[in-house]
Amino acid sequence: MARLARRGRAGRTFAVRQGGYTFIELIVVTGILMILASAVLPLAQVTSQRQREAELRRSLREMRAGIDRFKDAVDRGLIATTELEPGNEGYPPDLETLVEGISAANDASGRQLKFLRRIPIDPMTSSTDWGLRAYQDRPDSTSWGGKNVFDVYTKSTATALDGTRYRDW
Repeated sequence: MARLARRGRAGRTFAVRQGGYTFIELIVVTGILMILASAVLPLAQVTSQRQREAELRRSLREMRAGIDRFKDAVDRGLIATTELEPGNEGYPPDLETLVEGISAANDASGRQLKFLRRIPIDPMTSSTDWGLRAYQDRPDSTSWGGKNVFDVYTKSTATALDGTRYRDW
């Protein structure tokens, strides 16, 4: 820090301090900022995870609603069962069928019934590769029987903030 010399009235010289901070003041301020940052960082991580969990719930709800609409369309006769493989219980053969659509029964125009705009991205794995369960599979099965899509789940093995596993949602 530079100091200027000034002469007082009595002819004495004294030092005048220029504006600025001392090294100790800078260390104290830096320490306070580090403490505040260390308190905010975990909160930001929890907030980010909470947002991904909300997105996962929304994506699962969207796909399950599409599967239910497909099943309702089969039950109401809007989709010909001849379009589906035997033993599929009226559920879609895969998720792509919900997006691409399937021919409507008794409709010569070739209209496609679609149930999803797109397959959502799994926020936990950042892919569109979802775990699938068939109607014939056990409820806790982690391998797909391949006949139809009765349920979807994330392939993430992580644990949620509430202590449950994401794949059990």
